[in-house]
Amino acid sequence: MARLVMKFGGTSVADLDRIRNVARHVKREVEAGNQVAVVVSAMAGVTNTLVGYTKDAAALHDAREYDAVVASGEQVTSGLLAIVLQDMGVEARSWQGWQIPIHTNEAHGAARIERIEGETVIERLERGQIAVVAGFQGLAPDNRIATLGRGGSDTSAVALAAAIHADRCDIYTDVDGVYTTDPRIVPKAQRLDRVSFEEMLEMASLGAKVLQVRSVEMAMVHGVRTFVRSSFDDPDAPQVGNGGLPPGTLICDEDEILEQQVVTGIAFSKDEAQISIRNVADKPGVASNVFGPLADANINVDMIVQNISPDGKTTDITFTVPETEYERARAVIEANSEGIGYETLEGTTDVVKVSVIGMGMRSHAGVAADCFRGLAGKGINIRAITTSEIKISVLIDSAYTELAVRTLHSLYGLDG
Repeated sequence: MARLVMKFGGTSVADLDRIRNVARHVKREVEAGNQVAVVVSAMAGVTNTLVGYTKDAAALHDAREYDAVVASGEQVTSGLLAIVLQDMGVEARSWQGWQIPIHTNEAHGAARIERIEGETVIERLERGQIAVVAGFQGLAPDNRIATLGRGGSDTSAVALAAAIHADRCDIYTDVDGVYTTDPRIVPKAQRLDRVSFEEMLEMASLGAKVLQVRSVEMAMVHGVRTFVRSSFDDPDAPQVGNGGLPPGTLICDEDEILEQQVVTGIAFSKDEAQISIRNVADKPGVASNVFGPLADANINVDMIVQNISPDGKTTDITFTVPETEYERARAVIEANSEGIGYETLEGTTDVVKVSVIGMGMRSHAGVAADCFRGLAGKGINIRAITTSEIKISVLIDSAYTELAVRTLHSLYGLDG
């Protein structure tokens, strides 16, 4: 017998037929003798509709009331799934975030989970009851409902799994696992049986959309084995795949991965913009004058490249920001132009970041050189580079996105 958390996203609970299918997945695990807690999102499109209502009601609104409205989508789903499970003869009850409770900080609309009191849920599970928990929500210090922001239900599920000491957290979604890259771009992309927490964190932060970054961070911190699988698979299909696991991808500690490839996957992010500040006086404090105001404006800066002129008197500083922050970042630089002292300000949003990720890179030389050589062979110019122990990221013109991803995917032997 295992204790599982099963999480189902909006497309998995899009209507009553889909909810009945979810209930069959849950019932299968119950009949296998497992203790089960379920975390659900709002039905597909519902959250966007509720957000639209708040905007239509008033352009500026109280974030606490926004949360009261938006959190209702998950409440509906959890109640409906509990009803369907009861109709199937499975003892189940719905739980809202405040009933458990899931404690968050005070940041309404983008709250972070601080702790979960899981004792009552554990007691109910041990009595054979299924807990159907509304994701995306918790209880703020002001005793009001707080929502967790984009991808909050994934985070809810992983946090609940940690709180109730679950053996595994199964994330059911509309894809059947984590792939070496986007199969829509590279048809030969392979589903990975296992991925380390560190690799998944890099992949999620660098453009892979399977899991939200916060949920992977929480899984890594608390050691929650997380399994990505498809809710569209037949609930009655065989549940044993490679390694004794159902079809999907297990995200786990590196020690659980016996054969580690040099490169695990290729990720890409189109949400990138490049800004270049030309002919800045090369003197102490210039970088602080550039990046200090951006930090004060809560604008995240990623890649940074600095080129000093031959005479050592001026420098060019190039960096990237999220595309959604491009105009605001330019405005911040322009507002501080006197303190920075640049000659020209240039920028573009027509760029993409492509990343090579793999734990095996720690112990293998030449991975970066192969990347640069492979891209050069296809005539792809690199605008900026960043590296870590397990990743290499390059900024290139967006027109070369597919060519770059396919080239690197083949180069590192990831094609099937």
